[in-house]
Amino acid sequence: MNNDSSTTRLVALLRSELSRLQPGERLPSTRRLVDTHKVSPITVTRALAALGAEGLVVTRPGTGTFVAQSPARMTMSDHSWQTIVLGDRAVDTEYLAPLLDPLYDDSLISLGTGYLHPSLLPTKALGTAMARAARLSDAWDRPPVLGLRPLRSWFAQSAGPGIDLRDVLITSGGQGAITTILRALVPAGEPILVESPTYPGALAVARAAGIRPVPVPTDGEGVIPEHLSHAFARTGARAFYVQPTYQNPTGAVLSTERRGQVLRAAAEAGAFVIEDDFARWLSHGSRTPPPLLADDSDGRVVYITSLTKVASGSLRIGAVIARGPVAERIHSLRLVDDMFVPRPTQEATLELVSRAGWDRHIHDLSEALTRRSEVLAGALHTHVPAVSLGSRPLGGLHLWVRLPLGFNDAEVAMAARRAGVVVIAGRPFFPAEAPAPYLRLTFSSAPTELDLEAGVRRLAAAVPGLTEGSSD
Repeated sequence: MNNDSSTTRLVALLRSELSRLQPGERLPSTRRLVDTHKVSPITVTRALAALGAEGLVVTRPGTGTFVAQSPARMTMSDHSWQTIVLGDRAVDTEYLAPLLDPLYDDSLISLGTGYLHPSLLPTKALGTAMARAARLSDAWDRPPVLGLRPLRSWFAQSAGPGIDLRDVLITSGGQGAITTILRALVPAGEPILVESPTYPGALAVARAAGIRPVPVPTDGEGVIPEHLSHAFARTGARAFYVQPTYQNPTGAVLSTERRGQVLRAAAEAGAFVIEDDFARWLSHGSRTPPPLLADDSDGRVVYITSLTKVASGSLRIGAVIARGPVAERIHSLRLVDDMFVPRPTQEATLELVSRAGWDRHIHDLSEALTRRSEVLAGALHTHVPAVSLGSRPLGGLHLWVRLPLGFNDAEVAMAARRAGVVVIAGRPFFPAEAPAPYLRLTFSSAPTELDLEAGVRRLAAAVPGLTEGSSD
């Protein structure tokens, strides 16, 4: 049994039991909790520690664990003055809401969060890598600012031939890298071109930095180069954010012909291309194309990749590859922000990716994601035929489905949640008005393939209009 899952469940049970006890009342002994809830002593210890951190219980060595006294009611303060000082630069985090769903809430089936279910993680390999890293004599030494040389070399080789490890910077995952790069390349108040639809996290970063996202239309082959050229000319933008491989949310792969056209459009505009290659290791069995970086001869592409999606949401390790003066600016900003990625995390990552088990994990994950994509697509066709799904993506974690005209995607998502399934409304993926209602459905976060079909059945029950005919 997953120990984190056991701890989470026990914390929820004990929290419910505490609501029926009086302050100062003693909890059952560890042995009794073990027998009652059929868990290990370490799980009980962790659960009690979590409740203690919440201030719900107090542990007295040699005596036991007791219900904590209720804290004195705080006097309500007037914080309205802060609104004047803070101004109107609100940070939009609405897109993160699905990530806050309880990981082990049995009442919900998640087709929302874009992470792997624990059953798909290389849990044993991660644990072994962490243990090996901890035993290294220099595990707690300060690492080089750019990152460990062998890990930088691995990322350089993964990006393709001819990439110099001296151009690689190790980062704390992809999200932080996006934040640093956008701040380095685009001044506040200036535009940045983005695919439409695109990753909401990048839109949130831009808006929080005062940068104006400008949409560029896409189709099944990725961004449309003619529109990209027009957008550069119209806005004077000096950067374009793009996900050429297994794009989030559409799953599209930028076609071979368009790759050169995108780079030429950026060159004519004197602009950078920010390539977010988050899904490099999420192929569904097909050959993943090389990144745009491989075709870049003049340092125009600033490249981001990450292991978070393929290894674990808690493995916040990624890399930025940049060449020329822009690299120095990015490195300087990173140094100001957080100096460096902790060495134990880097060492554990290096242990993980340099062992034979890593290739096995990539192969097994590819097969699992392929099956899950097929199951989810089949369930949609069977149970909600009114939605439109183009060709299934060749990689990634999502299906991008169009709702019939007249449906409100946000209302559909809310109705689905009430029915016990989490889906993501398409609206936040568009930097401007959405041309039609969409849903993003993730096939990586549900426990099993059976849960994928059950989730679609719940969606059908929540929105009966989706079961009537086809929208084609």
